[in-house]
Amino acid sequence: MDEGVGEYPVHKAVFDNDLPNLSKYLRKYDVAAKDKHGNTALHLAVMLGRKECVQLLLNHDAPVKVKNALGWTVLAEAVSYGHRPTIMSLVRKFRQQSKEQMEQRRPNLVAALNKIDNFYMELKWDFQSWVPLVSRILPSDVCKIYKCGANIRLDTTLVDFSDMRWERGDISFIFRGESPPTESLIVVDNVGQLYQRVSYEENELEIEDEVNLLMSTDILAAQISTKRISFARAQSGWIFREDKKELVAGQYEADLYTVHGLTLESRKRREHLSADDLEKNKAMLSHFTKGTYNNGYSENVRRSSLTPPPDKNVSWDEYVNAEVNNYPRLGRDIVYKESSKHFKATVAMSNDFPLSVEMLLNVLEVIAPFKHFSKLRDFINGKLPTGFPVKIELPILPTVTAKITFQDFEFRDDLTSSIFGIPDLYVEDPSRFPDL
Repeated sequence: MDEGVGEYPVHKAVFDNDLPNLSKYLRKYDVAAKDKHGNTALHLAVMLGRKECVQLLLNHDAPVKVKNALGWTVLAEAVSYGHRPTIMSLVRKFRQQSKEQMEQRRPNLVAALNKIDNFYMELKWDFQSWVPLVSRILPSDVCKIYKCGANIRLDTTLVDFSDMRWERGDISFIFRGESPPTESLIVVDNVGQLYQRVSYEENELEIEDEVNLLMSTDILAAQISTKRISFARAQSGWIFREDKKELVAGQYEADLYTVHGLTLESRKRREHLSADDLEKNKAMLSHFTKGTYNNGYSENVRRSSLTPPPDKNVSWDEYVNAEVNNYPRLGRDIVYKESSKHFKATVAMSNDFPLSVEMLLNVLEVIAPFKHFSKLRDFINGKLPTGFPVKIELPILPTVTAKITFQDFEFRDDLTSSIFGIPDLYVEDPSRFPDL
């Protein structure tokens, strides 16, 4: 640390809106460094509305997908402040960084996939809810996964499932590990006979739509907390208790466990929303809980930048010397709601399943763009009992639980590269799947 610049020189330069010193310090110090409150310099820049600082930090590849000690991302704070061009820049940078990280992991992932014998596998998803009538309209799906060399194909009828929205269809997600980056990820709509490459080129219309959605809905931070998680053998019998076993899918003998300490923590902020936004979102939630939700997005109207929040006149010394995580609010005053729901999940572990958990995690990393698969991967990545999780029940949303069953698996030596190709009659549509 240079004498006289203090403990957090990049952060202080942002706080002071000192662009010359910020530019100088970015050549010497870590742009991703966090201060005592867990904020990066980019966190401070968006909370304080330092637009030029934001752009300078992004030009130096400041990470966007990073949370402060309170659990809020840079993007969450930017949505709260409400400056549309800044939110656009962050979304664009987030997509770029996500793809770059995927490419960095690709060599190890391809090597791991090549070590696994070729196989075919089926996963059944059943979604349930404790909310009356909702279970009746929730989707179910049987996913078929083919693995050949470094190639993976996922066939599914559930395009996506998140935030009370889902889309049905006949979809194939294809990963070709040995292909160039621009051709390695492909999503195929078998009904419309369309396909889309998950490309490295940004579609500005897609980014515009994503920003509109961010600016018109709650800022959400939901995660499954496994800090106090424990597993207990499920037992049966009234007098003579014995450990429960189950034959899953008619072929995998499994030990049943009850998962204790599993909590779905949900936090939402809405200080950036108008009264009209709140009414529309409330009506959408009401339709969903009554079983009448139409699975569509609300009208995607272009959102303008919000009026900046009043300057809080907080000094650097007041901020940096404040008690950890109790610093004065820098941006818009927070309108905040927090909830947690405890789940008594179950998992069936089998030693008969021919795939290892490590192999499964490599496969799930490829198909993580589907959000429900990402949640499954996060759960399996935790400390599980011995064996393979052939059946799992876990929360996906605060009101929705998923039961996932590995109902079929077989090593195959008859899989060819043709099943990872695009049929000749299919037409490319770069905007078919806007969320990928």
